Amino acid sequence: MKTVEIYTDGACSGNPGAGGYGALLLYGSAKKELSAGYRVTTNNRMEMLAVIKALEALKEPCHVVLYSDSKYVVDAITKGWVTKWKQNGWQRNKKEKASNVDLWEDMLKQLERHDVKFQWVKGHADNPGNERCDALARAAILSDNLQEDENYRNS
Repeated sequence: MKTVEIYTDGACSGNPGAGGYGALLLYGSAKKELSAGYRVTTNNRMEMLAVIKALEALKEPCHVVLYSDSKYVVDAITKGWVTKWKQNGWQRNKKEKASNVDLWEDMLKQLERHDVKFQWVKGHADNPGNERCDALARAAILSDNLQEDENYRNS
């Protein structure tokens, strides 16, 4: 399998508010950038969508080192929280439902397809990949063709 480096970031203007994601995929000398903006969403949803869209963009199963500044995403995967939530019928505990179930399900499908190692990086700390994704996400928020995050209200 090919080894790909991916950087992702999500941003929101208000939370909830207009949001966007950015992703940077690196393989050898090849580079691909992805981004999109949404009218009303949350920062966590944009962080998750960046990961999902980046993994979906890979044409074949790959080894992936994925860099994200989202503790929500990185910890939920690396600490096994999302697996427990799913096993418990998408409950975080006896009283609290898990949020963003639609995106967690999409992400888990991609994690079955690829061998992904998540790495947390500190945001806004001069990491060029993270800074580029932040710029992509923020530019997406300002675009003229913001999409609807159709599952935001149901998540």
